[in-house]
Amino acid sequence: MTASGRVIAALCQLSFLLVMLITLAGCGTRPGPEVLRSYPDGSEGRRTVTIYVATSREAAEVAHEGFTNDRAENLSYAAFTISIPPNHVSGEIEWPYSARPHPDTKFTVVRHVVLSKQAFDKAVNADASDSGRIALFVHGFNVSFQEGLFRLAQLSADSEITGVPVFFSWPSQARLLDYATDRESATFSRDGLTDVLEQLTSLSKVRSVMLFGHSMGGWLSMEALRQLALEGDRPALRKLNVILAAPDIDEDVFNAQLDVIGPLDPPLLVMVSADDRALAASRLLQGNHQRAGQLDITDPDVVAKAREEHVLLLDISSVSSSDPLNHSRYADLAAIYPELEDTNDMSSPLRQAGALIFDAVGNTLSAPFDLAGDALAGD
Repeated sequence: MTASGRVIAALCQLSFLLVMLITLAGCGTRPGPEVLRSYPDGSEGRRTVTIYVATSREAAEVAHEGFTNDRAENLSYAAFTISIPPNHVSGEIEWPYSARPHPDTKFTVVRHVVLSKQAFDKAVNADASDSGRIALFVHGFNVSFQEGLFRLAQLSADSEITGVPVFFSWPSQARLLDYATDRESATFSRDGLTDVLEQLTSLSKVRSVMLFGHSMGGWLSMEALRQLALEGDRPALRKLNVILAAPDIDEDVFNAQLDVIGPLDPPLLVMVSADDRALAASRLLQGNHQRAGQLDITDPDVVAKAREEHVLLLDISSVSSSDPLNHSRYADLAAIYPELEDTNDMSSPLRQAGALIFDAVGNTLSAPFDLAGDALAGD
């Protein structure tokens, strides 16, 4: 194929992907800020999850609407307690779309408190006193505040991890065609996330922080880690357990970030899927540069590089996805999160650099193989 032919083919593929993304984006109703209204009676006799929030978004003029899509000069802090309905289906969010909540069948905010930085630190530290752990979630592109908040509530309810759930929310526009604006907003939020990581890792009761970044939030997470490394804050880095799900990061940029950050212990874990359609669209938008979330674990060079950088690539393509873009499989992986949270079991295959395939049917892990049948993962 000629060079011009390749360009035309790439443009056609990009057009197809964009049309598909726009069509899918318009298929469902997205929750507005009304889902953040508190309904105190919703906690009676029901399981609840308290999510602590640190955000670089502007606070809404009306307090019960949480935070907007605008950028704030300073970080804001809050806590939301959300009740989980008895009929909750793992991996799903039962949205409270109606004006009056139905906590027996829907996720429901039962308490919302605005916090100062000092009150945030004190509350998180107190809640971490038993486990010594925090789980910090950073959302991705095209995500509103309420979508990210309820996603972390779902993950916390399904995984039953012991870490205190903390949500770092950056000002995504929550619009599909605002990819470039979201990238700039993520860049704007790098110092904020770095500050939050320094805050959390310095709390007296906290032994480890599981930093979980999804999609563009993975890029933001890596930039914050890079900043910690440049500042020489190794004590903070030593407390981190980093997981990236479908990271929307240029492969070369990812390698450059790793070079600055250095090896992490436990190894940085990257969840990858070759059939992630959202990353396929991002790749075409970015000049056809490979995304870290689509790395091929059957490529010996890719696996060798992962071992060299002390990274574990986990292929989760076998996990069924309720998301037609195959970009949010992490939401259905509750079964393995407790194991990811445990940083002490160094015998676990999830604590070894290299590559693994997750078998969703048997909840098992195995090494990838090349065409000759030789294992590519570590011995």
